[in-house]
Amino acid sequence: MRPGTSFVHLDGAGHSLDTAPPGWRDRLPVLAYGSNACPSKITWLRDELGLTGPVVAARVRCTGLAAVWASGLRKVDDQRPATLTALPGAEHHFLWFVTPEQREVLDVCEGRGTRYHLAHLHDHSVELDGSPVGNVHAYVGASAVRYPLLVDGRPVRVTDVPQAEAALLLGEPAGEHGLKCTVVEPERVFS
Repeated sequence: MRPGTSFVHLDGAGHSLDTAPPGWRDRLPVLAYGSNACPSKITWLRDELGLTGPVVAARVRCTGLAAVWASGLRKVDDQRPATLTALPGAEHHFLWFVTPEQREVLDVCEGRGTRYHLAHLHDHSVELDGSPVGNVHAYVGASAVRYPLLVDGRPVRVTDVPQAEAALLLGEPAGEHGLKCTVVEPERVFS
């Protein structure tokens, strides 16, 4: 379950944002709009993929961006994952302020280059405590199975249909993710 406030995840528990390490705002901000904002997923990333260090997850307000259900199901559990698209309105998500090592773990988890691309977002508003955050990145659909599912021609917001019902949705994949962004090549992320 996603918390309602910013947090720092360390040693299997969530802590207040004021416990974040010095310089955390200088890390790469990566939007966490699905399960990556859940402390249990962060624990799984630590146990299964070797994620290390404090995870700084700041709750942000996103305008023009929406978490929607992807067209394909995950092979490991037949559940429908979230993906990102451009839609009017505002939603709250989290920004992970990641170290290079944490980003590498996210790359593996997200299937960077096959299921999702890491991309630099353009023309979308992301605010932390009312102030804009620049240089925001996100994992966006890299193929039809991770493009938005269209039901009656429209994407389905994650907030409108619970995970347990999402796998039963019928529709077609969108032709693209629908975001203004630039896909980032792996060697250019921290250069």
